[in-house]
Parts: sequence; structure tokens; C-alpha cells
Amino acid sequence: MKRILACLATLAVAGFGTSAAAQAKSDPVGDLVTTALTGALPGTPEFKMRATLYHIGAAGVGALDSLGCKVVPMRTIAVDKNVIPRRTKLFIKETVGLPMPDGSTHDGYWYASDVGGAIKGNKIDLFTGMGRASMAPLRALNLATLSVTRVGKFDGCPPR
Repeated sequence: MKRILACLATLAVAGFGTSAAAQAKSDPVGDLVTTALTGALPGTPEFKMRATLYHIGAAGVGALDSLGCKVVPMRTIAVDKNVIPRRTKLFIKETVGLPMPDGSTHDGYWYASDVGGAIKGNKIDLFTGMGRASMAPLRALNLATLSVTRVGKFDGCPPR
């Protein structure tokens, strides 16, 4: 923790000598804080991805993901496995604070455990739960440009 704080202080001091235009394009302190909070390696790219929503009850959607695990509301994400490998843990900062089905708030972590025929390229599909009403918390998001960061791998099935 001391090392992270020292890096933050160094970056903050170094940032005062840069031009306003350069600061508008880059936020090294913000990137470092996000890195510290998410557990991503420094320099891990953040992808802007388009998202769609899916729920149980939609045509062709079952209760199991492509790994054979039960889909987990507000945790399971379908990806193009050529862009994001299955079993990748992802952080989507726009989802932090959204209501979870159990009444808690979302921490921003999602688990790439599903794929779909329509998921190609920089597109993701977020599983919301049972029925159309489960999509309501995510409808306020700008699904055209979500910030997605790879923060690790997971074994087994996504946590509930």
C-alpha cells in the first residue's frame, strides 16, 4: 500500500508540469487509482465495448452458460471468445453501485463465462436475471461505450 501511495504522490507532482491539453487526453493518476482498485496490472488496456442485455426467458436463453455453469444475474457476461477468452474476470466501471438482486450494490466485476452467436468483436452481452424487468437497473447506462478492463482469470463457475 505504501508503494501505491508513493506512486500516486510522484504522479501527482509530475502531473503539475504538464500542459492542460495533455492532461485532458491522459489521466495517469486516475489510471493508477483504477488499477489499484481493480487489481489490473499497470498498463492493462481499457476497452470501449458495446453491450446488449439478456435474461432468462429470452428466446433461446437457458439457465446454463457455455461452461455448463448456472448463469449468475449481474455477474455473467457473454463475449466473443476471440476477443476476450472465457474464464476472464472483467471490471466494468459504469456498473459500480448498481443494485444487485440481493439488495447489495454492484462492485463492477463480471465473469466471461458465456458466448453467443451474435456476440462478435468488441461487443458483450450482460446477463441481468429472470425476466424483462431484471434489465431495468442497466437501462440507464450508455451501452454503446462501456469501459471494460481485464483484471484476471477465474476457475470453476462465476461466484454467486
